Amino acid sequence: MSVTVVLGSQWGDEGKGKLVDILAADIDVCARCAGGNNAGHTIVVPVNGVKKTFAFHLLPSGLVNPACTGLIGSGLVVHVPSFFQELDALESQGLDCKGRLFISDRAHLVFDFHQIVDGLKEVELGGSSIGTTRKGIGPAYSGKASRSGLRVHHLFDHDTFAAKFRKLVEGRFKRYGHFEYDTEGEILRYKELAERLRPYVIDSVVYIHQAISSGKRVLVEGANALMLDLDFGTYPFVTSSSTAIGGVCTGLGIPPKMIGQAIGVVKAYTTRVGGGPFPTEQLNDIGVHLQEVGREYGTTTGRRRRCGWLDLVVLKHSHMINGYDSFNLTKLDVLDKLPEIKVAVKYLVDGKELAGFPADLEVLAKVQVEYVTLPGWESSIEEVTSYDALPENCRKYVEFIEDFMKVPVKWIGVGPGRESMVTKA
Repeated sequence: MSVTVVLGSQWGDEGKGKLVDILAADIDVCARCAGGNNAGHTIVVPVNGVKKTFAFHLLPSGLVNPACTGLIGSGLVVHVPSFFQELDALESQGLDCKGRLFISDRAHLVFDFHQIVDGLKEVELGGSSIGTTRKGIGPAYSGKASRSGLRVHHLFDHDTFAAKFRKLVEGRFKRYGHFEYDTEGEILRYKELAERLRPYVIDSVVYIHQAISSGKRVLVEGANALMLDLDFGTYPFVTSSSTAIGGVCTGLGIPPKMIGQAIGVVKAYTTRVGGGPFPTEQLNDIGVHLQEVGREYGTTTGRRRRCGWLDLVVLKHSHMINGYDSFNLTKLDVLDKLPEIKVAVKYLVDGKELAGFPADLEVLAKVQVEYVTLPGWESSIEEVTSYDALPENCRKYVEFIEDFMKVPVKWIGVGPGRESMVTKA
């Protein structure tokens, strides 16, 4: 009776969806616990003998397994029109989700006015903008924290919903001025959406506990990553939810003792989207190479990702909080053509090593990164199917990470397809 958790260990975009896809072949329930449709997981799978690419944002990517049930937990914020847009897109590609997708009645709602406010806040911040996806996630979580937000269950008492909704919009008008927004039109739209949504809505706490107690295999799909966590990430350049392992418990309503294993997904180099500190960022030919070879463009926004060397100081910080039992090292093939590869192992300020990842961004801006330089393998690994068949220097790179972190690397991504994953004993 345990739950497997897959978490991003860096700044997101590590390739969590691919591992979830592989693990989902043997699980019964795939759950999301936090965030919204600001996440982006891309999965390439065969459907009726043809390879298809599925882009997931809000829905659990474990749905690619037709025997798996998807659960959107209480910790998420849900933009209902986007939920149906994503669902319709997946079903148009041949993915039948009928009867196996559910939403918590406690999940908070994201409305179009949240998205408008998200953009207005970014403009207001100017040069200090965080670089959000402008999906309304932050403003929705702000409403939740101030106890003024609306939850999924509110949709089913239309008169009460309408009154609360008008009050919410009026509050935003007072704060940001009267931006263009059809309040009454939205109320009518959500009356229709509520009826379409009703079959998907359940008490997710009861559901997940019944699933676990009956022996069903549950996989929790983390969104974003530890370094974007509201408490432990590079605040304020973070998302608005708990992306750490604690968010699994608060977002699904399960106790820590039900978590059997935590798997950290680690990209073989580092990327991040938007603003914020990035100590190992390479604003040079290496950064361009990683960006182009790795096709580093956001699933949700299409923005170019910033790229740099693997940072084991970040990974150590991430591991202290999430307690990984194993790692999935992804996109190792992107490093194929590099003659040498650097890995960050220490942060120094005024010649002294920092004990951990600093909370103060002014301190972080002063760090000198100490690297270890490892030899590259300069050959393609995309067709490799076993660990022993990897080039020697490639194996040394993997084993350097294991030795430094004292955590085993169990899966290694060597290409984009679901079959391009090497398992290490």
